[in-house]
Amino acid sequence: MRKRILKQLRNNRGFTFIEIMIVVLIMGILATIVGVNVIGQSKSAKIKATKGQIKNFETTLILFKTTCGFFPSTEQGLEALREKPSFGKDCKGYPEGGFLDKEIPNDPWNNPYQYKSPGEHNKAYDIWSDGDTDSDNPEPIGNWEEKNAE
Repeated sequence: MRKRILKQLRNNRGFTFIEIMIVVLIMGILATIVGVNVIGQSKSAKIKATKGQIKNFETTLILFKTTCGFFPSTEQGLEALREKPSFGKDCKGYPEGGFLDKEIPNDPWNNPYQYKSPGEHNKAYDIWSDGDTDSDNPEPIGNWEEKNAE
Protein backbone atom coordinates (compact mmCIF):
# COMPACT_ATOMS: atom_id res chain seq x y z
CA MET A 1 0.00 0.00 0.00
CA ARG A 2 2.82 2.38 0.88
CA LYS A 3 4.50 1.72 -2.49
CA ARG A 4 1.28 2.54 -4.32
CA ILE A 5 0.98 5.91 -2.52
CA LEU A 6 4.59 6.81 -3.30
CA LYS A 7 4.05 5.89 -6.96
CA GLN A 8 0.96 8.14 -7.14
CA LEU A 9 2.82 11.04 -5.54
CA ARG A 10 5.59 10.76 -8.14
CA ASN A 11 3.01 10.84 -10.96
CA ASN A 12 1.26 13.97 -9.58
CA ARG A 13 4.07 16.46 -10.19
CA GLY A 14 1.86 19.44 -11.22
CA PHE A 15 1.69 21.40 -14.43
CA THR A 16 4.52 21.67 -16.93
CA PHE A 17 5.89 25.01 -18.04
CA ILE A 18 4.26 24.57 -21.48
CA GLU A 19 0.83 23.94 -19.93
CA ILE A 20 1.12 27.08 -17.83
CA MET A 21 2.20 29.14 -20.85
CA ILE A 22 -0.78 27.87 -22.87
CA VAL A 23 -3.17 28.95 -20.07
CA VAL A 24 -1.51 32.39 -19.87
CA LEU A 25 -1.77 32.77 -23.67
CA ILE A 26 -5.48 31.86 -23.64
CA MET A 27 -6.13 34.32 -20.80
CA GLY A 28 -4.32 37.06 -22.76
CA ILE A 29 -6.41 36.43 -25.86
CA LEU A 30 -9.63 36.53 -23.82
CA ALA A 31 -8.55 39.75 -22.07
CA THR A 32 -7.85 41.37 -25.44
CA ILE A 33 -11.26 40.40 -26.83
CA VAL A 34 -13.06 41.67 -23.72
CA GLY A 35 -11.01 44.89 -23.67
CA VAL A 36 -11.78 45.74 -27.29
CA ASN A 37 -15.50 45.13 -26.74
CA VAL A 38 -15.60 47.23 -23.57
CA ILE A 39 -13.84 50.16 -25.26
CA GLY A 40 -16.34 50.03 -28.14
CA GLN A 41 -19.25 49.98 -25.69
CA SER A 42 -17.79 52.94 -23.79
CA LYS A 43 -17.97 55.17 -26.87
CA SER A 44 -21.48 53.95 -27.63
CA ALA A 45 -22.56 54.62 -24.03
CA LYS A 46 -21.18 58.18 -24.19
CA ILE A 47 -23.10 58.86 -27.41
CA LYS A 48 -26.33 57.50 -25.88
CA ALA A 49 -25.80 59.59 -22.73
CA THR A 50 -25.24 62.69 -24.87
CA LYS A 51 -28.44 62.10 -26.85
CA GLY A 52 -30.35 61.57 -23.61
CA GLN A 53 -29.05 64.81 -22.11
CA ILE A 54 -29.95 66.70 -25.29
CA LYS A 55 -33.51 65.30 -25.01
CA ASN A 56 -33.64 66.56 -21.41
CA PHE A 57 -32.56 70.02 -22.57
CA GLU A 58 -35.25 69.96 -25.28
CA THR A 59 -37.95 69.13 -22.74
CA THR A 60 -36.80 71.94 -20.47
CA LEU A 61 -36.61 74.38 -23.41
CA ILE A 62 -40.22 73.57 -24.31
CA LEU A 63 -41.19 74.34 -20.71
CA PHE A 64 -39.21 77.61 -20.97
CA LYS A 65 -41.04 78.56 -24.19
CA THR A 66 -44.44 77.63 -22.72
CA THR A 67 -43.76 79.86 -19.72
CA CYS A 68 -41.90 82.73 -21.38
CA GLY A 69 -43.32 82.70 -24.92
CA PHE A 70 -39.93 82.38 -26.64
CA PHE A 71 -36.79 80.26 -26.67
CA PRO A 72 -33.63 81.70 -25.12
CA SER A 73 -31.38 83.50 -27.57
CA THR A 74 -27.95 82.18 -28.50
CA GLU A 75 -26.42 84.80 -26.20
CA GLN A 76 -28.64 83.76 -23.28
CA GLY A 77 -27.79 80.12 -23.96
CA LEU A 78 -28.70 77.11 -21.87
CA GLU A 79 -27.81 79.09 -18.76
CA ALA A 80 -31.22 80.77 -19.19
CA LEU A 81 -32.71 77.50 -17.96
CA ARG A 82 -31.02 78.03 -14.58
CA GLU A 83 -31.07 81.78 -14.07
CA LYS A 84 -33.41 84.44 -15.40
CA PRO A 85 -31.62 86.19 -18.25
CA SER A 86 -30.57 89.75 -17.41
CA PHE A 87 -30.61 90.85 -21.05
CA GLY A 88 -32.64 90.23 -24.20
CA LYS A 89 -36.35 89.42 -24.07
CA ASP A 90 -37.85 89.48 -20.61
CA CYS A 91 -39.62 86.40 -19.28
CA LYS A 92 -42.35 87.68 -16.97
CA GLY A 93 -43.34 84.25 -15.66
CA TYR A 94 -39.82 83.00 -14.96
CA PRO A 95 -40.05 80.69 -11.91
CA GLU A 96 -38.06 81.38 -8.79
CA GLY A 97 -35.13 78.95 -8.83
CA GLY A 98 -35.20 78.57 -12.62
CA PHE A 99 -36.22 75.61 -14.74
CA LEU A 100 -33.24 73.44 -13.74
CA ASP A 101 -32.11 72.97 -10.17
CA LYS A 102 -28.65 71.68 -11.13
CA GLU A 103 -25.71 73.14 -13.01
CA ILE A 104 -25.68 72.70 -16.78
CA PRO A 105 -23.57 69.54 -17.14
CA ASN A 106 -20.75 69.07 -19.59
CA ASP A 107 -21.01 66.32 -22.19
CA PRO A 108 -19.42 62.91 -21.47
CA TRP A 109 -16.14 64.15 -22.99
CA ASN A 110 -16.20 67.02 -20.45
CA ASN A 111 -16.91 69.71 -23.06
CA PRO A 112 -19.77 72.22 -22.75
CA TYR A 113 -22.96 71.63 -24.74
CA GLN A 114 -23.51 74.14 -27.53
CA TYR A 115 -26.76 76.05 -28.13
CA LYS A 116 -27.88 78.27 -31.00
CA SER A 117 -31.23 79.95 -31.53
CA PRO A 118 -32.54 80.17 -34.14
CA GLY A 119 -30.99 76.92 -35.29
CA GLU A 120 -29.53 76.02 -38.66
CA HIS A 121 -31.11 72.57 -38.88
CA ASN A 122 -34.80 73.34 -39.43
CA LYS A 123 -35.48 73.93 -35.73
CA ALA A 124 -36.08 76.94 -33.56
CA TYR A 125 -32.82 76.01 -31.85
CA ASP A 126 -29.89 73.62 -32.12
CA ILE A 127 -28.29 71.85 -29.18
CA TRP A 128 -25.19 69.77 -29.74
CA SER A 129 -22.06 68.27 -28.34
CA ASP A 130 -18.84 68.46 -30.30
CA GLY A 131 -18.31 64.79 -29.41
CA ASP A 132 -14.91 63.26 -28.87
CA THR A 133 -12.71 66.19 -29.89
CA ASP A 134 -9.59 64.09 -29.20
CA SER A 135 -10.44 61.59 -31.95
CA ASP A 136 -9.16 61.88 -35.52
CA ASN A 137 -12.66 62.44 -36.88
CA PRO A 138 -14.85 64.15 -34.26
CA GLU A 139 -18.51 64.35 -35.23
CA PRO A 140 -21.02 66.56 -33.46
CA ILE A 141 -24.03 64.93 -31.83
CA GLY A 142 -27.05 67.19 -32.12
CA ASN A 143 -30.79 67.41 -31.72
CA TRP A 144 -31.19 67.41 -35.50
CA GLU A 145 -29.95 63.82 -35.94
CA GLU A 146 -33.26 62.19 -34.97
CA LYS A 147 -35.14 64.06 -37.70
CA ASN A 148 -32.54 63.17 -40.34
CA ALA A 149 -32.65 59.48 -39.41
CA GLU A 150 -36.42 59.18 -40.02
